Amino acid sequence: VLGLVPKEKLPTYNVFYEGRTFGHGQPGMAETHRGVPLGDYLFQFDFGVVAPEVCEDIWSADGPMRRRAYSGGELVVNLSASPFRLGFWDTRRELLATRASDHQVTIAYANAVGSNDGLVFDGGGFINQNGRPVLETPRFQEGYTTAVVDLDRTLRLRTENTTWRVDRESWVTSGGQKVPTVDCTQVKTKRDTLAYPVPAHRSFFLPAPDTRRPARVALCEDILDALALGVGDYFEKTRAFKLFGIALSGGRDSLLTLLIAHRYAKRARPDNPGSLIQAFYMPSPYSSQQTRDAAETIARELGVPFQVVSIEEAFEREKAAAQQMLGETKLTPITEQNIQARIRAQRMWNWSNSCGGLFLQTGNMSEKSVGYTTIGGDLMGALAVIANVPKTVVMYLLDYLQETTGYEGIRKVLAKPAGPELAHDQVGEEELMPFPILDACFYLHAGEKLTPSEMRTALTAMFPEVEAQRLSSYVDRFVKLFHQSIYKWVQAPLSLHIGNLDLDRERALQLPVVTGSAWLRDA
Repeated sequence: VLGLVPKEKLPTYNVFYEGRTFGHGQPGMAETHRGVPLGDYLFQFDFGVVAPEVCEDIWSADGPMRRRAYSGGELVVNLSASPFRLGFWDTRRELLATRASDHQVTIAYANAVGSNDGLVFDGGGFINQNGRPVLETPRFQEGYTTAVVDLDRTLRLRTENTTWRVDRESWVTSGGQKVPTVDCTQVKTKRDTLAYPVPAHRSFFLPAPDTRRPARVALCEDILDALALGVGDYFEKTRAFKLFGIALSGGRDSLLTLLIAHRYAKRARPDNPGSLIQAFYMPSPYSSQQTRDAAETIARELGVPFQVVSIEEAFEREKAAAQQMLGETKLTPITEQNIQARIRAQRMWNWSNSCGGLFLQTGNMSEKSVGYTTIGGDLMGALAVIANVPKTVVMYLLDYLQETTGYEGIRKVLAKPAGPELAHDQVGEEELMPFPILDACFYLHAGEKLTPSEMRTALTAMFPEVEAQRLSSYVDRFVKLFHQSIYKWVQAPLSLHIGNLDLDRERALQLPVVTGSAWLRDA
């Protein structure tokens, strides 16, 4: 160990709480730990000067890279544990190009891969030389990738860039403190054995072959890979489970959850992925033959063991017991619906306790946001796989998977309108609102923090085909249900995060359970 360089920028926002726990490094810090330099240092090797930094340091425009570059740092190496967020890969790429260009350095960036609790780290990395991309590595897999970089080019570009030189002179004359350099030239490299880094397609003027994926493929594959990694690492790292358990309803949410678990299982047990999963279908008097057939079909196509365990008798017994407790008060229709969901959850927990199964919760973010779920029922499970996936995205992913896999089970699920089948002829969009409008309400209110009147203005522009009065009623309904349902969210299981906006109260929204609504009343 030649030296230690502490992290300086400690994020304490969104999913990060580092400022509560750690102390940060500082400019000019010069200490030792067990005889090893600890502080703000550069490292001189026979190939160039290395400037180490950690994760958030690169995200701050006022980070340590500026003074280290002005002090002679040529190769910035950044070790990160940056969680997966939708679209964030492009943001990282642009940020690194900007930093490498602004500070006239070569940056080598490597991100952690794997999942811990609800956070998924998608891995991958970049090398960028003075604003020019050199290498971009695969994500969602462990490994290493190499590229040769001519650091003499970085020095030449510094010499030619008068703006950078003038800015450095101003920094020096205004009292900028030079970062000391640790001599590491005793470590010998084999620079003389490297070949000049010429383009693979052997042209300095023509573009390289375009290997970028279409936007739809990139979005869907990233979400599916992230969720499969999250499910798999939770399953493996807890060391408490032997297989996955899923209660299939024949609907969209449980279908997507099954496909994500199977995606992981194909990597873990390529010869027999279905042996890692057990699927159950628990019909009540309101379950249709159509959903049963859809659930059975997809289980058969995936090679997943499938059992039908009726809850009809248990449902009748529980209704009678509940009515006895109520006396003269009549059992409400919503209670009858919840009884069915709770019986199914109880049976899944009993199965899990006895066979070491990981009971996967299958609810989506949109319906969870308005409380369209049952405490003690379908809200329950050990791990919530798609709890931060909006309903419109669930349907988008299933359309994509239908096109790419051709599974008949997916087609059969999509052929029926989405609904919980806890009463006759239930359709989710009829009981709530159209899912595109529901998701827009969620984004505008929870994400953009818009008031109801501001939401109405935005929705009118977004959905001009819907009459204003109806849109207004949707807004009022959403806001009321959203704030009344917070007490449900805090009882939900651990969920996987794929974006900055989700329903994890301790991380993203940080809303109290008990809250008034007077502040929401507006014209």
